Amino acid sequence: MELSRPMTISTTSPREGLETNYKEHKQTGAGGLHRVLCMQGGDDDGSYAKNSEAPASAITLSKPLLLTAIQSLNLKLFSRIEEEKDCCIRIADLGCATGYNTLATIDMVVECLRKQHIHECGFEPEFEAFFSDLPSNDFNSLFRSLPAATTRHYYAAGVPGSFYGRLFPKRKLHVVVSLSALHWLSQIPDAVLDKRSAAWNKGRVWIDGAKKEVVEAYAKQSEEDLENFLRCRKEEIVHGGMLFMLMGGRPGFQQPENQLGDPDSSAKHPFATSMDQAWQDLLKMGLIDEETRDGFNIPAYMRSMEEVEVAIKRCGGFEIQKMEYHKIMEFSEEKHKEWIRDPVSYGRAKTNMVRATLRPIVEAHLGPNISEELFKCFEKQVSSDINLLHKTGYYGVIVACLIRMWE
Repeated sequence: MELSRPMTISTTSPREGLETNYKEHKQTGAGGLHRVLCMQGGDDDGSYAKNSEAPASAITLSKPLLLTAIQSLNLKLFSRIEEEKDCCIRIADLGCATGYNTLATIDMVVECLRKQHIHECGFEPEFEAFFSDLPSNDFNSLFRSLPAATTRHYYAAGVPGSFYGRLFPKRKLHVVVSLSALHWLSQIPDAVLDKRSAAWNKGRVWIDGAKKEVVEAYAKQSEEDLENFLRCRKEEIVHGGMLFMLMGGRPGFQQPENQLGDPDSSAKHPFATSMDQAWQDLLKMGLIDEETRDGFNIPAYMRSMEEVEVAIKRCGGFEIQKMEYHKIMEFSEEKHKEWIRDPVSYGRAKTNMVRATLRPIVEAHLGPNISEELFKCFEKQVSSDINLLHKTGYYGVIVACLIRMWE
């Protein structure tokens, strides 16, 4: 991971250091979030590679749908588009992050396409796999994890950049996947950080249960982002190609202010109550002021099935082959039982998961020293709430498979 500039607190006055950090955030949080938003790199206990069980569960759940969608593709069309001797099928993973999930997905997609192409077209094509994420992503860790070139069936390349803009030439890609990434927004809406706005999200770091104006600002940003994403993929994917999306979401009947569903899931979600309490603890300890707390918001939004469908139809050029909503248990039943017996272990595991997803943007706002205090406060909150531990939390996900139509 690489931030835009070093973010350290080196003065003897905590208040002066905090003011410097807040100014840095105003530059990166409002307009330059793409420079610091990434999953935590490396392979230690706080890395995304070691704390991505929930995305792994979602990917496992969507695997049958993904394989079925691949098997429905007309691979002879791809061979006709390019001369047989030059046939190369190009796959992109947008928002790839690091770790096992992205590599296992690409391996699965390539192997399915390889076998199907041999069966339908009589020869094995070459494959090119593009791993794409923001420039702040830990591509070094990702590529160190790649299987040796002699054992994999594809050529690999990294493509740094935001998937809310163009990343590839026109009609370049045959299969595009985006797994557990599209609920992250391109930016925090400006109004949410503006004291003069009705959408100022005072006293909170996210939107679950927030007032109407805050939710509307997030929803508008989400709508713009998804439409930008789809318009770019419409240009980049060949006719007959596939776009497969897996994102955090909610069912249609659930209003946007209720991002997480049932009360137990809302209480246990790392972006909600416990996170707000941890920021409040920093305030009580005198480590931050209210302005610093109110200047931080988590850039995530769980879309409804209807919101996704509207964006697809508005963009045009895609046919919805399949779209589903699923609920996934926060952790396995075995781990749930284990952590009820050991709340301290649960608090540590939950905090590592939060570090894996939020540490880069928290550090960009607070600096490394105070951000570590935030995570300690979060761990203490989670470990000490026995009632919370007995609740069962779920994540909602939307899975959508789209085919690029001829126009």
